[in-house]
Amino acid sequence: MDNSYKPQQLEPKWQARWAQTGLYRQTIDRSKPKHYALTMLPYPSGDLHIGHWYAMTPSDARARFMRMKGYNVMFPMGFDAFGLPAENAAIKNNVHPQKWTFANIERMRGQLRSMGAMFDWEREAVSADPAYYKWTQWFFKKLMELGLAYREKAAVDFCPHCNTTLAREQVWGDDRHCERCGTPVIKKELEQWFFKTTDYAEELLDFGGIDWPERVKVMQTNWIGRSEGANVVFKTEYGDEMPIFTTRPDTLWGATFMVMAPEHPLVDKLTTPAQAEAVQAYREHAQSMSDIDREAADRDKTGVFSGSYAINPVNQARIPIWIADYVLMGYGFGAIMAVPAHDERDFEFARKFNLPIIPVIAPETGPLDADEMTAAYVGPGVMVNSGEINGTAVSEDKGRKNPSIAAAIDWLVEHNAGEEAVNYRLRDWLISRQRYWGAPIPVVYCPEHGAVPVPDEQLPVLLPEDVAFTPTGESPLKFHENFLHTECPICGRPSLRETDTMDTFMCSSWYQYRYLSPHYEEGPFDPEEGAYWLPVDQYTGGIEHATMHLIYTRFFTKAMREMGLVDFPEPMLALYNQGMVLGEDNEKMSKSRGNVVAPDNLVAQYGADTVRTYLMFFAKWDQGGPWNYDGIKGPQRLLNDIWEIATLAYEPGPVDESVTKALRRKTHQTIRKVTQDMESFSFNTAVAAIMELRNTINEAQRKQNVTQAAWDEAVDNLLLLLAPIAPHITEELWAQRGGEYSIHQQAWPVWDEEIAKEDEITIPVQVNGKVRERLTVPAGTSDDDIKAAALAAENVQRHLDGKQPRKVIVVKGRLVNIVV
Repeated sequence: MDNSYKPQQLEPKWQARWAQTGLYRQTIDRSKPKHYALTMLPYPSGDLHIGHWYAMTPSDARARFMRMKGYNVMFPMGFDAFGLPAENAAIKNNVHPQKWTFANIERMRGQLRSMGAMFDWEREAVSADPAYYKWTQWFFKKLMELGLAYREKAAVDFCPHCNTTLAREQVWGDDRHCERCGTPVIKKELEQWFFKTTDYAEELLDFGGIDWPERVKVMQTNWIGRSEGANVVFKTEYGDEMPIFTTRPDTLWGATFMVMAPEHPLVDKLTTPAQAEAVQAYREHAQSMSDIDREAADRDKTGVFSGSYAINPVNQARIPIWIADYVLMGYGFGAIMAVPAHDERDFEFARKFNLPIIPVIAPETGPLDADEMTAAYVGPGVMVNSGEINGTAVSEDKGRKNPSIAAAIDWLVEHNAGEEAVNYRLRDWLISRQRYWGAPIPVVYCPEHGAVPVPDEQLPVLLPEDVAFTPTGESPLKFHENFLHTECPICGRPSLRETDTMDTFMCSSWYQYRYLSPHYEEGPFDPEEGAYWLPVDQYTGGIEHATMHLIYTRFFTKAMREMGLVDFPEPMLALYNQGMVLGEDNEKMSKSRGNVVAPDNLVAQYGADTVRTYLMFFAKWDQGGPWNYDGIKGPQRLLNDIWEIATLAYEPGPVDESVTKALRRKTHQTIRKVTQDMESFSFNTAVAAIMELRNTINEAQRKQNVTQAAWDEAVDNLLLLLAPIAPHITEELWAQRGGEYSIHQQAWPVWDEEIAKEDEITIPVQVNGKVRERLTVPAGTSDDDIKAAALAAENVQRHLDGKQPRKVIVVKGRLVNIVV
């Protein structure tokens, strides 16, 4: 009978058996510790790419490992199903976004099942399902009740030809044109909904109690951008107040002009008739630029004089008010004081427009000459030209730790000219989208009562299905009479529905909670499930989400705590970021480059287990690397070898006790190594260790000189260690060897330190940093004996050349370093 390894047959067989027996159904079991493992859910684009496999299969292996370690593991899957691509497909292919999306989901479910992952499909959640977005809308209402949702005007990218707002990915090129028609994009002010993420800025900076990568914590810290300083009120000549925030209130005496953002509400009032035409032209140009371009440090500085002046509150100096695009309304108050002597951006601006420069910090080398300065001075020194704070030391510390800043804040408070303040770069979360394919915002606009939330019993506010999509991309909700016209929930008067939908990040900010009970109708999740499973123990996904999704979901959990839904502050206790699979050309995969790797084809050719094993072997998981079609042959050979090892009958000949001991030692060393590597997500070295054990077993099989017990111990443990990585082949071989169903319900093997211990160790000996000898000594040899043996070695003596060593360093069990 042909018993060769045929993954194309055995993988579907075991997937069907797992489904039939409910092997991966994950329910509350209070007799075991819980482990909620979560990997970022995919967007249903229609095809799983190799990046999905690289993110999900190692995450699955880790979840399987934790299950075998005795944890009750939940590992769910779902789809982040709203979004712009579905609308684009609707316009391009004349297919409804709902039909396109759910057809893609059906296809991707099949692809996900082909991975052999331990997803509990009964917990599947789809964000575009009304049963899901009912609760997305409910959360919006709860945020309104908490005062965390509000509506105000904000600028959006707008195509005047298509008459529609654009997402950032629809704005192309340096000239920022519409992807559909090529028309230059402008900024347009629209009433939009926001969530007050800034209310949690300080708490979001606290990463205590969570094990997240340092890089993510740094990225979030920089994104939130906490700054200490002062709010200072300047007044215009007309008496208007112009508050500013500055981190350097000590330099106020050197402020020689002010700069407003082109969008500042006082621009129209402060622009004199003589400057009106120039200011209007400048504002129109600024509208076409992105904030990133405006803030670029290497950009040539541009600006226009408003024609008006402000009064510096610390010295009553009359200083001109300019308008420049490098100042944004989103930071501080949309206006700054400019101190060209001590800020490089202000210095460049002042030199370009011939504005005065007044140094107020003197370095140790002596006072600065404004006419001779070639750059701003930003170092330490002593205050000069600064009234009552003259002579105060200036350090490089931030906030009150800097004596000059502390003195300036005290002066401002004493003279009622300002106050100590903290500012954040973090902006409130703009969640309005002028799109159809998203969760409708559950608000009705009544002419008498204003914005009124839709009552709970009327949720969900359903997306109408009978909509027509125009080539311009305008949301059809604006023109759907039955959707648009309704009654006020308070007074019954004719009213209009909100036609904006919610940012899709809203849906993905709480999806981990819906997995607990996707069919629960009394709330967003079943509290009993939440009490057992929450919070998420291990989250995995790409670092590209560090400053959006990962901040939003943290904000959401903190808001849910205020709602009384959870009693913890963080959504995920631990986070691990995987890297990226590149094309064979070492470039990011894309259809245009022709370097895309199709996992379906690989599964058909090699089987899912081989693809899984290769993805966990070819690179460090947190780094990724280029795909290599030749490289997959190593994991393919490994699985073929293991098949042969496990299916051939072992008939021991004369037993060699030392070889038997060596096999057992290697088995237990491998258990130790793979356990440690699986704990630390070091999948590549775990697979390498399994390969080494395979080699040792192969050698024993050739010689047939180990005991049957040692052989069975090695083979059984080889299968158990490989089970999380290659679940199908190990299930089959476990069954063929008479093991109890299922291998994935067996306990993870435990190593015996005594058996794993080496009889002998090899220690390199360096002389002045170069290896000159390798000592083989019994394990446990003392440092003194190792030192003596190293100094007595013939090759070491030759390199010492009769000289006495100055130092001999023994790194226990690892290295001897002799310094001459």
